[in-house]
Amino acid sequence: MRIATITHWAYGITVVLTALSGVSFILSSNSALQERAAAEEHLTLDTLAEDLALGAEMRSDEARLYVMRGEVRHLQAFRVQEAAERRLETVASDLAARDPAPAEAAALRAINAHADELDKLEAAAITAYQNGDKTTAQEALFGAEHERVQNALLQTVTHFRDLTAARTTAALDAARDRSNWWSLVAKVMLATTGALFVAVLYFVLSRRVATPLRHMTGIVSRLAKQDYSVEVPVNRRADEIGEMSDAIEGFRTNLIEREKLDAERRADQHMKDLILQMMHRVQACRDQLELTDVVVRFAPQIFPDLAGGLYVLNEGKTALARVGLWLDPDHSAAEFPATACWGLRRGRTHHSGGSGADVPCQHVDPPGVATLCVPLTAQGDMIGLLYLEERVDGALEPAGPRLYLELIAENVGLAIANLQLQAKLTALAVSDPLTGLFNRRFLDETLRRHARDHRDEPLACLMIDIDHFKRFNDQFGHDAGDLVMQFVRQSLREACASSGDAFRFGGEEFTALLPSFGEADAMVLADMLRDKIGGFALSYAGQRLGAVSVSVGVAVSPAGGSVETLVTRADAALLEAKAGGRNRTIAASNIRKSA
Repeated sequence: MRIATITHWAYGITVVLTALSGVSFILSSNSALQERAAAEEHLTLDTLAEDLALGAEMRSDEARLYVMRGEVRHLQAFRVQEAAERRLETVASDLAARDPAPAEAAALRAINAHADELDKLEAAAITAYQNGDKTTAQEALFGAEHERVQNALLQTVTHFRDLTAARTTAALDAARDRSNWWSLVAKVMLATTGALFVAVLYFVLSRRVATPLRHMTGIVSRLAKQDYSVEVPVNRRADEIGEMSDAIEGFRTNLIEREKLDAERRADQHMKDLILQMMHRVQACRDQLELTDVVVRFAPQIFPDLAGGLYVLNEGKTALARVGLWLDPDHSAAEFPATACWGLRRGRTHHSGGSGADVPCQHVDPPGVATLCVPLTAQGDMIGLLYLEERVDGALEPAGPRLYLELIAENVGLAIANLQLQAKLTALAVSDPLTGLFNRRFLDETLRRHARDHRDEPLACLMIDIDHFKRFNDQFGHDAGDLVMQFVRQSLREACASSGDAFRFGGEEFTALLPSFGEADAMVLADMLRDKIGGFALSYAGQRLGAVSVSVGVAVSPAGGSVETLVTRADAALLEAKAGGRNRTIAASNIRKSA
C-alpha cells in the first residue's frame, strides 16, 4: 500500500477522534460552567442572608446606643445601616421574583416581614426619644417585643440559608458529576488519538519513511557537496520512496554530466582569460626580452601539460635560436637550422609523433616524441617558432588547444615583428650611418636626461678630433678617409665599452660620455685612447696611410661646471689641444688656470 493511502486513512480517523474529543471537552466545559454558576448562586444567597442578619443586629445596636447616649453619630450610623438594609431587602425581593423554590420564597417573604416590623419598632423608639420620651424609647428597644421580632428575623434568615444550601449543593454535585464524566470521555478520545498517531509514526513514518529518508539525506548531502562518487541503492518499492530513489539517481547522473560540462567551460574560460591577459601584455612589451618573459610566464599557466620554447629566426632567416623556455622541454635543441623544422618549411602547424601524427621534425630527438611546431609569422614573413612537447600523454590530441596555440603564435609573431621593426627604426634614429656610433641628436638627449635625473652625479666628456683628417681625403680618397674614421670609431668603442657611450659629434669629431668619471680618470682614458690610435699604422689599397693621431679635450660636471656647458667646455679644451700642436689631451680646468 502507498504511504499516501495509509496516511489518508490515519488522517481521517484522527480527524473523527479529534472532533469527538472536542465535543466531549465542550460538554465538560459547559458542565463546569454550570457547576460554577451553582457555586456562585450558593455564595450569593448565603452572603445575602448573612448580610441581612448582621445588618439588622448592627442597626439595632446603633439605635440602642443613640437612645442611651443621645450622640448624633449613632443616629447617623443607624441611618446608614438602615439604607444598606433597604438595599439588601431590594435584592431579596428581586431573588423572590425569579421564581425560587416555594420554601425559599416563603422564607424570603418572612424575612422582609420581620425586617419591616423591626424597622417600625426602632423608628418609633427614635421618634419617641427625639420627642423627649427617653423611657418609652428605651423600653421599645430593650423590651420583649423588640427581642421577639429580632430573634424571629434571625431564625428566618438561618432557615433561608439552610434551604438555599441544600438546593445549591445538590445542583453543584450534579454539575460536577456531568463535568467529570465528559472530561473522562474526552481523555479517552485523546488517548485513542495519541495511540493512533504513535502507531502511524512508528509503522509509517519511522519504518517506511524516516529510515529510507535518513539514507537518502546522506546521499543528497554528499551530492550537494559535489561528491558524485556516492552510490544510490536500488529500491524496488512501488511507493513514493522508491520513486524518490529513482529521482535521486537521475539527479546524480545529471549532476555528473553538468559538472563535467561546467568544468570544461570553466577551464576553457580560464584559458581564454589567460590568453587575453597574455595578449594585452605582449602588445605592451617594449623589447623582445620583455615579450619573451611574458610568454614564458603565461604559457605554462595556459597549457600546464605542455612544455615548450620560443625560437626566433636570425637576420638571415637561416637558423633559429631559443630565447625562452618553460617546463623544461627535453627533445629539441637550443639552436637548429630553419630547414630542420617541417612547420617552418610548410608555413603551418606541424604535429609530429603520437597517434596519427605527421613526419617528425629533424630538430626533435628522439623522433617519436609527440611535439607541435607552430610557426610565428607576420605579414607572410617567418619570424620564429613556438615549439611544444607533451608532458602528459594525449595533451596535444584535442583540436581546441591547437586553435588557441595558433592564435597565440599569430599575436606573438606580430608582436616580435613590430619590436624588431621598432628596434631598427630606433637604431636608425640614434645612430650614425657611417660609423654606427650614436649620433649628435642622441648625444643631446643623453645630456638632457642626465641633467634632469642625475645632475649631481659625476660625468666626464671627451671631445675627440682626428688630426689632419683632410689630408687622408685629399691624398688617398674619401674611402680611405672613411677607413680612418671607422678605425677611430672602433678604438673609441673598445675604450668606452665598459665605461660609457661613444658618439659621432660631426665630421671627424667624436664625443665620449663617461658617467662616474672624474677629471683625472678621464685624462687617463683619453691618453690611453691616443696612444692606442697613434700606435697603429693603417694601409688602404696597398698604400700606407701612415700614423693616425687625435686631439682630445676633457671636461667634467658638476665639479667643472653644469651639465648644460659640458660639451662646450670640452670643445674649448679640444681647440686648445689643436692650437697647442695636436696629438695631445687638454682638460678644461687647465684652460682656466692658464688664463
